[in-house]
Amino acid sequence: MIEALAELIRNHQPCVVLTGAGISTESGIPDFRSPTGIWARYDPMEYASISAFRRDPAKVWEFYALRFEVLTRAEPNEGHRALAELERRGLVCAVVTQNIDGLHERAGSQDVVEVHGSIRTASCLACGEHVPLADVVTALRDAPAPWCPKCGEILKPDVVMFGELLPMDAIDRASALARAAGVLLVVGSTLEVYPIAGLPEETLTAGGELAIVNKGSTPYDGRAAVRIDGGAGEALTALVEALS
Repeated sequence: MIEALAELIRNHQPCVVLTGAGISTESGIPDFRSPTGIWARYDPMEYASISAFRRDPAKVWEFYALRFEVLTRAEPNEGHRALAELERRGLVCAVVTQNIDGLHERAGSQDVVEVHGSIRTASCLACGEHVPLADVVTALRDAPAPWCPKCGEILKPDVVMFGELLPMDAIDRASALARAAGVLLVVGSTLEVYPIAGLPEETLTAGGELAIVNKGSTPYDGRAAVRIDGGAGEALTALVEALS
């Protein structure tokens, strides 16, 4: 199947990649939606919604502080590095990611569209000040929540919370990439969270091909030209070798 995937990418350019939690679990980052994921233990409306943040920001930061500790220790894995290598070779034109961990950029990918935001910064809803991750982590060592250095209000992590709209610039770019893709390669996503789960439909409707690398099934398996049930790191490393 790796050879079939390599042949698909060779013959159907440009290739756009859509990644989900499954690529980052191999870096030790827990997923959210599986039976053993974060939302099985925490009510997202209590810990990760914008209404919860406005009601009790310190409680929300207590939840996010645990996530930040894991996220800041995590390192890019073979899957992230393989996609960066394929981009360097001109075989991948962009990565659209549902992940907030920044691991694609750290692995070397240059064109990354983050549709659910990023942990790289936190912002003040009162004055608009942006604070980098390193300063947020330092602040969390001394206080239950990081304070805005400009106005003193509690900062909000720059990730999309439940009840918030996704960033329209990122969504518009992701849709445009999907429509223009010769092949959309989905990696580590169950394709259940909309509107991003609708990107394969946009590619297929525009005449492009779909390929899926994921542990477990997705709603689009029957429409994929290539379907690999497996881990991202192993499959993408093999794909780089096959395309060499």
